[in-house]
Amino acid sequence: MRDMIFQVLFVWYPYFCLTAFLFGSLIRFDREQYSWKASSSQFLRKRQMRWGSNLFHVGILFLFFGHAAGLLTPKFIYTLFLTVEQKQLIAIVAGGIAGSLCFVGLSLLLHRRLFDPRIRQTSTTMDIAVLAILWVQLCLGLLTLPFSLSHADGSVMLILAHWAQGIVTLQPVDGATLQGLAWPYLLHLVLGMTIFLIFPFSRLVHVWSAPVWYLGRRGFQLVRTRRALAPRTAGRSSTQPAE
Repeated sequence: MRDMIFQVLFVWYPYFCLTAFLFGSLIRFDREQYSWKASSSQFLRKRQMRWGSNLFHVGILFLFFGHAAGLLTPKFIYTLFLTVEQKQLIAIVAGGIAGSLCFVGLSLLLHRRLFDPRIRQTSTTMDIAVLAILWVQLCLGLLTLPFSLSHADGSVMLILAHWAQGIVTLQPVDGATLQGLAWPYLLHLVLGMTIFLIFPFSRLVHVWSAPVWYLGRRGFQLVRTRRALAPRTAGRSSTQPAE
Protein backbone atom coordinates (compact mmCIF):
# COMPACT_ATOMS: atom_id res chain seq x y z
CA MET A 1 0.00 0.00 0.00
CA ARG A 2 2.82 2.42 0.89
CA ASP A 3 4.55 1.74 -2.43
CA MET A 4 1.32 2.48 -4.30
CA ILE A 5 0.87 5.81 -2.49
CA PHE A 6 4.40 6.88 -3.40
CA GLN A 7 3.85 5.75 -6.97
CA VAL A 8 0.70 7.88 -7.25
CA LEU A 9 2.21 10.96 -5.57
CA PHE A 10 5.61 10.99 -7.22
CA VAL A 11 5.04 9.36 -10.62
CA TRP A 12 1.44 9.97 -11.72
CA TYR A 13 0.61 13.16 -9.83
CA PRO A 14 3.49 15.22 -11.33
CA TYR A 15 2.26 14.59 -14.87
CA PHE A 16 -1.31 15.42 -13.90
CA CYS A 17 -0.15 18.73 -12.41
CA LEU A 18 2.11 19.63 -15.35
CA THR A 19 -0.66 18.84 -17.85
CA ALA A 20 -3.10 21.09 -15.99
CA PHE A 21 -0.40 23.75 -15.73
CA LEU A 22 0.34 23.89 -19.47
CA PHE A 23 -3.08 23.31 -21.01
CA GLY A 24 -4.89 25.27 -18.31
CA SER A 25 -2.69 28.30 -18.98
CA LEU A 26 -3.28 28.08 -22.73
CA ILE A 27 -7.05 27.71 -22.34
CA ARG A 28 -7.30 30.60 -19.90
CA PHE A 29 -5.21 32.83 -22.14
CA ASP A 30 -7.47 31.97 -25.07
CA ARG A 31 -10.84 32.21 -23.34
CA GLU A 32 -10.44 34.59 -20.38
CA GLN A 33 -8.27 37.47 -21.51
CA TYR A 34 -9.91 39.94 -19.13
CA SER A 35 -8.93 37.82 -16.11
CA TRP A 36 -5.26 37.63 -17.17
CA LYS A 37 -3.86 40.20 -14.76
CA ALA A 38 -2.08 40.60 -11.44
CA SER A 39 -4.96 42.59 -9.88
CA SER A 40 -2.66 44.76 -7.81
CA SER A 41 -4.03 46.33 -4.62
CA GLN A 42 -1.12 48.77 -4.30
CA PHE A 43 -3.35 51.85 -4.31
CA LEU A 44 -5.08 50.59 -1.16
CA ARG A 45 -1.93 50.29 0.95
CA LYS A 46 1.26 51.24 -0.84
CA ARG A 47 4.09 51.09 1.70
CA GLN A 48 3.64 47.52 2.93
CA MET A 49 2.90 46.43 -0.64
CA ARG A 50 6.19 47.90 -1.90
CA TRP A 51 8.37 46.18 0.70
CA GLY A 52 6.48 42.90 0.61
CA SER A 53 6.27 42.68 -3.17
CA ASN A 54 9.93 43.51 -3.78
CA LEU A 55 11.26 41.07 -1.18
CA PHE A 56 8.87 38.36 -2.30
CA HIS A 57 9.63 38.66 -6.01
CA VAL A 58 13.40 38.83 -5.55
CA GLY A 59 13.35 35.81 -3.27
CA ILE A 60 10.89 33.70 -5.24
CA LEU A 61 12.65 34.27 -8.58
CA PHE A 62 16.00 33.29 -7.10
CA LEU A 63 14.46 30.21 -5.51
CA PHE A 64 12.64 29.16 -8.68
CA PHE A 65 15.67 29.39 -10.97
CA GLY A 66 17.90 27.96 -8.25
CA HIS A 67 15.64 24.92 -7.89
CA ALA A 68 15.42 24.51 -11.66
CA ALA A 69 19.19 24.67 -12.13
CA GLY A 70 19.93 22.55 -9.08
CA LEU A 71 17.48 19.77 -9.89
CA LEU A 72 17.68 19.65 -13.67
CA THR A 73 21.40 20.13 -14.32
CA PRO A 74 22.97 16.71 -14.98
CA LYS A 75 25.67 15.65 -12.57
CA PHE A 76 28.34 15.22 -15.24
CA ILE A 77 28.00 18.92 -16.15
CA TYR A 78 28.28 20.62 -12.76
CA THR A 79 30.96 18.21 -11.51
CA LEU A 80 33.26 19.76 -14.11
CA PHE A 81 33.37 22.82 -11.83
CA LEU A 82 32.06 21.71 -8.41
CA THR A 83 31.95 18.65 -6.24
CA VAL A 84 28.61 17.34 -5.08
CA GLU A 85 29.37 18.51 -1.55
CA GLN A 86 30.20 22.05 -2.73
CA LYS A 87 27.00 22.24 -4.75
CA GLN A 88 25.04 21.12 -1.71
CA LEU A 89 26.63 23.82 0.47
CA ILE A 90 25.96 26.53 -2.13
CA ALA A 91 22.33 25.43 -2.36
CA ILE A 92 21.91 25.57 1.42
CA VAL A 93 23.48 29.01 1.83
CA ALA A 94 21.93 30.65 -1.24
CA GLY A 95 18.57 28.99 -0.64
CA GLY A 96 18.59 30.06 2.99
CA ILE A 97 19.25 33.71 2.13
CA ALA A 98 16.71 33.86 -0.71
CA GLY A 99 14.19 31.91 1.34
CA SER A 100 14.51 34.31 4.26
CA LEU A 101 13.95 37.35 2.01
CA CYS A 102 10.97 35.67 0.40
CA PHE A 103 9.56 34.68 3.80
CA VAL A 104 9.60 38.27 5.04
CA GLY A 105 8.04 39.61 1.85
CA LEU A 106 5.40 36.90 1.64
CA SER A 107 4.48 37.32 5.29
CA LEU A 108 3.90 41.05 4.70
CA LEU A 109 1.72 40.33 1.67
CA LEU A 110 -0.30 37.68 3.49
CA HIS A 111 -0.73 39.93 6.54
CA ARG A 112 -2.14 42.80 4.49
CA ARG A 113 -4.51 40.44 2.69
CA LEU A 114 -5.86 39.01 5.94
CA PHE A 115 -5.88 41.97 8.30
CA ASP A 116 -6.48 45.06 6.18
CA PRO A 117 -10.29 45.38 5.87
CA ARG A 118 -10.22 47.20 2.52
CA ILE A 119 -7.82 44.73 0.91
CA ARG A 120 -9.65 41.75 2.42
CA GLN A 121 -12.87 43.07 0.88
CA THR A 122 -11.33 43.17 -2.61
CA SER A 123 -9.52 39.80 -2.31
CA THR A 124 -10.92 36.56 -3.67
CA THR A 125 -10.71 33.22 -1.90
CA MET A 126 -8.13 32.11 -4.45
CA ASP A 127 -5.98 35.20 -3.79
CA ILE A 128 -5.70 34.35 -0.10
CA ALA A 129 -5.38 30.61 -0.74
CA VAL A 130 -2.45 31.08 -3.13
CA LEU A 131 -0.56 33.28 -0.68
CA ALA A 132 -1.23 30.83 2.16
CA ILE A 133 -0.08 27.84 0.09
CA LEU A 134 3.07 29.66 -1.00
CA TRP A 135 3.76 30.63 2.63
CA VAL A 136 3.41 27.02 3.82
CA GLN A 137 5.55 25.82 0.92
CA LEU A 138 8.24 28.33 1.81
CA CYS A 139 8.19 27.25 5.46
CA LEU A 140 8.61 23.62 4.39
CA GLY A 141 11.52 24.62 2.17
CA LEU A 142 13.25 26.42 5.04
CA LEU A 143 12.53 23.45 7.28
CA THR A 144 14.50 21.17 4.95
CA LEU A 145 17.71 23.17 5.53
CA PRO A 146 18.66 21.46 8.84
CA PHE A 147 18.02 18.07 7.22
CA SER A 148 20.22 19.06 4.28
CA LEU A 149 23.02 20.05 6.65
CA SER A 150 22.88 16.57 8.15
CA HIS A 151 23.39 15.13 4.65
CA ALA A 152 26.42 17.20 3.67
CA ASP A 153 27.54 14.51 1.22
CA GLY A 154 24.73 15.57 -1.13
CA SER A 155 23.05 12.16 -1.17
CA VAL A 156 19.53 13.57 -0.76
CA MET A 157 20.16 16.18 -3.42
CA LEU A 158 21.20 13.46 -5.86
CA ILE A 159 18.01 11.48 -5.14
CA LEU A 160 15.82 14.55 -5.72
CA ALA A 161 17.68 15.51 -8.90
CA HIS A 162 17.37 11.96 -10.25
CA TRP A 163 13.62 12.04 -9.58
CA ALA A 164 13.09 15.49 -11.16
CA GLN A 165 15.15 14.71 -14.26
CA GLY A 166 13.24 11.46 -14.70
CA ILE A 167 9.93 13.34 -14.69
CA VAL A 168 11.12 15.93 -17.23
CA THR A 169 12.66 13.36 -19.59
CA LEU A 170 9.52 11.16 -19.39
CA GLN A 171 11.54 8.40 -17.74
CA PRO A 172 10.15 8.53 -14.18
CA VAL A 173 11.92 6.63 -11.45
CA ASP A 174 10.10 4.31 -9.11
CA GLY A 175 8.23 6.33 -6.48
CA ALA A 176 9.56 4.01 -3.81
CA THR A 177 12.99 5.59 -4.36
CA LEU A 178 11.84 8.58 -2.32
CA GLN A 179 10.61 6.62 0.69
CA GLY A 180 13.82 7.17 2.61
CA LEU A 181 13.53 10.99 2.54
CA ALA A 182 12.46 12.99 5.57
CA TRP A 183 8.85 14.15 5.68
CA PRO A 184 9.59 17.88 5.00
CA TYR A 185 11.09 16.94 1.63
CA LEU A 186 8.08 14.82 0.70
CA LEU A 187 5.52 17.47 1.68
CA HIS A 188 7.61 20.12 -0.08
CA LEU A 189 7.51 18.10 -3.31
CA VAL A 190 3.76 17.38 -3.17
CA LEU A 191 2.81 20.97 -2.33
CA GLY A 192 5.17 22.28 -5.01
CA MET A 193 3.43 20.14 -7.63
CA THR A 194 0.06 21.30 -6.30
CA ILE A 195 1.10 24.92 -6.96
CA PHE A 196 1.59 23.98 -10.63
CA LEU A 197 -1.89 22.44 -10.56
CA ILE A 198 -3.67 25.57 -9.28
CA PHE A 199 -1.49 27.96 -11.30
CA PRO A 200 -3.90 28.41 -14.27
CA PHE A 201 -6.84 29.13 -11.94
CA SER A 202 -5.17 31.94 -10.01
CA ARG A 203 -3.56 35.33 -10.61
CA LEU A 204 -0.21 33.55 -10.88
CA VAL A 205 -0.77 33.37 -14.64
CA HIS A 206 0.48 36.94 -14.92
CA VAL A 207 3.98 35.41 -14.69
CA TRP A 208 3.59 34.42 -18.35
CA SER A 209 3.15 38.10 -19.23
CA ALA A 210 6.28 39.37 -17.46
CA PRO A 211 7.71 42.15 -19.70
CA VAL A 212 11.14 40.54 -20.09
CA TRP A 213 11.20 41.66 -23.73
CA TYR A 214 11.83 45.19 -22.49
CA LEU A 215 15.40 44.13 -21.68
CA GLY A 216 16.18 43.65 -25.36
CA ARG A 217 14.16 46.52 -26.77
CA ARG A 218 16.06 48.87 -29.05
CA GLY A 219 16.10 52.56 -28.35
CA PHE A 220 13.97 54.47 -25.93
CA GLN A 221 10.29 55.13 -25.76
CA LEU A 222 9.49 58.80 -26.35
CA VAL A 223 6.63 60.23 -24.35
CA ARG A 224 5.37 63.68 -25.29
CA THR A 225 2.81 65.79 -23.51
CA ARG A 226 -0.22 66.80 -25.46
CA ARG A 227 -0.20 70.49 -26.28
CA ALA A 228 -3.35 72.53 -26.00
CA LEU A 229 -4.87 73.16 -29.38
CA ALA A 230 -4.75 76.78 -30.54
CA PRO A 231 -8.21 78.35 -30.82
CA ARG A 232 -9.49 78.43 -34.36
CA THR A 233 -9.72 81.83 -36.02
CA ALA A 234 -13.08 82.74 -37.41
CA GLY A 235 -13.09 82.61 -41.18
CA ARG A 236 -14.85 84.94 -43.53
CA SER A 237 -18.52 84.40 -43.94
CA SER A 238 -19.52 82.57 -47.07
CA THR A 239 -22.34 85.03 -47.54
CA GLN A 240 -21.06 88.01 -49.55
CA PRO A 241 -22.92 91.29 -49.63
CA ALA A 242 -24.56 91.99 -52.97
CA GLU A 243 -22.86 94.63 -55.09
